[in-house]
Amino acid sequence: MRLQDLCFTFLMGTVLLFPASALAQHKNLQSGPMVGYTDMMEVLLWAQTKSEATVAFEYWEKTAPKNVFKTDFTRTEKGSGYTAKCIADKVLPGRDYQYRLLIDNKQVTLPYPTVFKTQTLWQWRTDPPAFSMATGSCAYTNDEPFDRPGKPYGSESQIFTAIHAKMPDVMLWLGDNVYLREVDWFTKTGMLYRYTQARSHPELQPLLASTSHYAIWDDHDFGTNDSDGTFVHKEKAQEVFENFWGNPTFGLNNEGITTFFQYADVEYFLLDDRYFRTANRCESCPERTMLGEKQLEWLKSALAASYAPFKIIACGGQVLTTNKAAETYINLYPAERDSILAHIEREDIKGVIFLTGDRHFSELSAMQNKRGNWVYDLTVSPLSAGAYTSAAETTNDHRVPGTLVAQHNFAMLNFSGPRKSREMKMELFDSNGIPLWTRTIGPDGALK
Repeated sequence: MRLQDLCFTFLMGTVLLFPASALAQHKNLQSGPMVGYTDMMEVLLWAQTKSEATVAFEYWEKTAPKNVFKTDFTRTEKGSGYTAKCIADKVLPGRDYQYRLLIDNKQVTLPYPTVFKTQTLWQWRTDPPAFSMATGSCAYTNDEPFDRPGKPYGSESQIFTAIHAKMPDVMLWLGDNVYLREVDWFTKTGMLYRYTQARSHPELQPLLASTSHYAIWDDHDFGTNDSDGTFVHKEKAQEVFENFWGNPTFGLNNEGITTFFQYADVEYFLLDDRYFRTANRCESCPERTMLGEKQLEWLKSALAASYAPFKIIACGGQVLTTNKAAETYINLYPAERDSILAHIEREDIKGVIFLTGDRHFSELSAMQNKRGNWVYDLTVSPLSAGAYTSAAETTNDHRVPGTLVAQHNFAMLNFSGPRKSREMKMELFDSNGIPLWTRTIGPDGALK
C-alpha cells in the first residue's frame, strides 16, 4: 500500500471514531443521510459510508406507506470520500415523504425522522405556500490533534439541535461550514478528512436527515485563511465541496460553486466569493474583483430578469456594511460593490436581501437607494465557531438598531402572505433556540 493510502486510512480511521455513539445503527454508515435540493419532480438524497459500499434509498408518501419507490444504486469510492448522491425521481409536487437508507441492500435504522417534502405546484392555482428557512455560517467542529493549543475554538454544538427543533423547510449554509486546518490545506486527503470530520458531528445528523440543505463556501471551506483565486488547489476544493453538498448545480461553466434555486416564489442566488477573487492585498492588481467578470455579469442579469418578491443573494462576506475591516466588500473591492448596488438602483430591482456570514457576529443592515427601494444585508455568524465583536470592526452606518449579536446564533426566515403581498419575517435565535430579535420586511419592502 502506498504511503499516501496509509496516511488516508489512518486519518479516516480517526474520523470514524468520532460519531460512533450516534451512528452505531449500521457498521458502515459514516454520516447522513442528508436531504439536498428539493424540487417538484425530484429530490437529492446523500449519505457517506466508511468504506466502499452500494447505497440506495427507498421512499414513500406518508399517506401511502405500501407504495415504495427506490432510487438507483450508487457505489461509494475512496476518491469521493465514500459519499453517495441518489435521486428520488418518482415523487409528485406538494407531497410529504418518508425514506430509508440502504447500504449494501440492508436497511439502516436511525433514531430520528428521515423525511422530505417536495415543492408545491402553486403557480396559476393558489397563493405561494408559506415556508421557513434556517441559515447561519461559521461552524467549527473541534479536533484536538489538529487544533491550535489552548481553549477549543468550537463550542455550543447544541445549536444544531435547536435549529432542527424549528423544523425549517430549507437550511442555507453561508460559508465556513467546515474549517480546514493547516494539515488539510494542500491535499485532497486533508480536505476529505476535514469535511468528513465536520459532517459526522452527532448533533448534526437529525437536521441533515429532515431538511433540504443548500450551501456556499467561504475561505475556511475553500482553502487557507482569506484565500482567493490564486489558491492552486481550488479545483480540488471544488471537487470535495461537490462531494459533500447537494446543490442543484455547481459553478458557471463548471468553475466555482455558483448556483441558483427557487423555493416557492422566492429566488436564491448563491455566489462564489473565492474561486474568481483577486488577491486581497494586491492593490496594484488590474481589474480587482471578488466575483469575477462572468459571475458578476450573471448576477446582474439574473437579478434584472427576476420577478420574485424576494431575491436572496448568499455571499460569504458582508456587502452593505460601511465598515472597512477584515474582508468586507467595501474594504477590499469597493468599486465592484458599488457597481452591484448601482445596478440594483438603476434597474429598479426590488426585494433584494443579501445573506452573509464570516464576521463572527450578526447584524441586519438596511439601505434605501434613490429609487426608494430598500436593500438589506442579514449577517448571521457564528454557528459554533468563536464569537466576538470589537468597536473598530463593528461600526456600521447601515446597521438596524438593536440587531448586533455577539454570541452563537442562527436565523430563521419565514415567508408568508398572498402572492402580491408577501412578507419576510427574520428571527435571530441563540444556540439554545431562545429568541434574540425579530424584524419583518413588509410587502412594500420596508421594515414593519
